This record gives sequence, structure tokens and C-alpha cells, in this order.
Amino acid sequence: MPVLVKPTRLFSDTLLESYRQQGDAPADAVITAVVDADGPTGLRLLMRWLADTADFKAAEQHPAVQDFFVQYASMPAWAEADRMQRGMEFFKKNAQKIGLTLGLFSLPYTYLGANGAQVLWITERIKNDTARRLQETGEWVFAVHNPKEWRTGTGTAIARTLKIRLIHAGARWFSLHSGRWNDAWGHPVNQEDMAGTNIAFSYIVLLGLRKADVSLTEKEEEDYLHLTGVINSLIGVADALLPQNMREAYTLNKAIARRQFATSEAGIGLTRSLLNAIGDVSVQAGRGVAIPETARNLAAGEMRFFLGDEYADWLGIPKVPVEKRLAGLISRLPIFPGFN
Repeated sequence: MPVLVKPTRLFSDTLLESYRQQGDAPADAVITAVVDADGPTGLRLLMRWLADTADFKAAEQHPAVQDFFVQYASMPAWAEADRMQRGMEFFKKNAQKIGLTLGLFSLPYTYLGANGAQVLWITERIKNDTARRLQETGEWVFAVHNPKEWRTGTGTAIARTLKIRLIHAGARWFSLHSGRWNDAWGHPVNQEDMAGTNIAFSYIVLLGLRKADVSLTEKEEEDYLHLTGVINSLIGVADALLPQNMREAYTLNKAIARRQFATSEAGIGLTRSLLNAIGDVSVQAGRGVAIPETARNLAAGEMRFFLGDEYADWLGIPKVPVEKRLAGLISRLPIFPGFN
């Protein structure tokens, strides 16, 4: 029987450059309304509420925020519940290794986008409180891969994701008004960068699992890709930039990497902060790692295993004397709460 080759769209420089100049108009309009009404102080208060992962009641927020949570709290028309369910079952089965892959492959992979990394560097959300940001990321990822969080009436997956969408819009506003933004980087938190982050948290995760010798079927990969596509549609990524299959994810990943990947001060600094946070969190968790330096070295070795030496060099990841393969680190590097 002939092998069926999946179709793929092509992602030209012209197409991606146009998306590089686009943010997320509905979410940006909310931020503009809040700032117009209450100034930057009002926006900071909104960001504080958005970062609260226990409070999903928007009744006390600006009317534009309330309207946003009503208007966009629906699934994309193309979402398939059965495929999402299978994607979540796949996540549950591989949660520990997915957590490791996210922290040691996906996150530093996003820092290779030299222009996009500037937002994190300027807003200092990752640089100054990395452990807290890791906790927030882990909590969100774990929640949106939990079937209970999608239950009608009681689930909070969509509300959690819409909060992240508005956090992105807030970061976009602060970057543009920081006095430090360079238009040559593109629009802050633009559609191309958001598509690249989706790739890092979906396709790159699957590549990482392959590298970790996890046995994957094509159906499992495609279902997981579908689930992450639904989540990222809710988070504001244009549907045109959401890959429909693994071949298309490969094509989009190559196009974005060719255009955006380079060494940068931001990428190196963010990676250093990530390694330091992993070291501190691992020691605090008491998982058989005695000192932060040991944990950092273990994490650096695994990053080189996943990324390859060229990308690792671009991010300034130290060449440490550890074997570049998985070595029982799942229980020793608890990067994200909930995964272990």
C-alpha cells in the first residue's frame, strides 16, 4: 500500500512578514479601553487580576474586559471534541516527560527567536522572577490539558486561556510604550511569534518525546497537534498559522526558524535565568540534587541534547561535563509544578 503523504501549505516570507506586523486586534482594543479609562495604573491592576489563577470573575473589571470574556468564550468551529479528548489522554500518559521537554527544549527554543525574545527581555516577566513565571506556565499548561477544565459550566480552561491572551496584549502595550521598542523587531507579541510559540509547545514537544525514545503513533501526534491548535486559536493565534498536520508543522517551523533564529543578548539572558531558576527549584524540591550548580549542569546538558550544539551555543548554554542524554532527570528536575 502506498504511503499517504500529508498535504502542507507553504508559508512564504511575504505571508509571515505581514503577520509579523499584526498583534491581536480584539485583545488590544480591550487594553486600549482600560488605559483610556484608568491610565497605566488601571492596566497594572488588570494585569494583576489576569495573573491570578484562582479568580475568574470579571464582574469588577472594565466593561471591555467583561465583554471580551463573553464574546470570545467559545470554541473554534473546527474543534473536534473527540480529538481533543484523545490529545488530553496522550498528555496524561506522558505528562512527566512532556514537562521535562517543555522546560528543557520548548522554552529555550522560543528564546532562539531573537526579535520575539525582546518582549520578555523588556517587560522582564521572565528575567526577574523566573521561578514564578515557570509556576504560572506549568499551572496553565496542566489545566488546559485536563478534561475537567473543559467541562461546560464548571471548567475554566477557556477563561484561563483568555486571561493569557489579554496578558499578551498587556505586554504588547507595555513594550510599545517602554521607549525601548525597536520597530525593526516587528510588532511586539506578533502573530508570527505567537505561531512560533505554538510550534514550540506542540510540534517541538513531540520531537522532544521522540528524542527521549517515547513511542508515538501518527494518530497520537496529530490529535495532540489538534488540541494545541484549539488552545492557541483561543489564545489569539490566527487560524491560518495553525498547522493542520505534522508535515505542515515541520514546514512552518522551518520557515520561522530561518527568518527569526539567531543569537541575541535577550536569548542568552533568558536562558541563563531559566537555568538558574531550574537549579534553585530543584534544590528546594529536595529531589536528590544537593546544590543549584549540579542541577544547572544537568539541565544544561539536557538542553544541549535536545537543541543540538549550534542552537545551544547561540543561547550561551554552557558546555558542561555531563552525558547528553536523559538520565533519570524526570524526578530530579521538577521544572513545572504538577508534572511530577
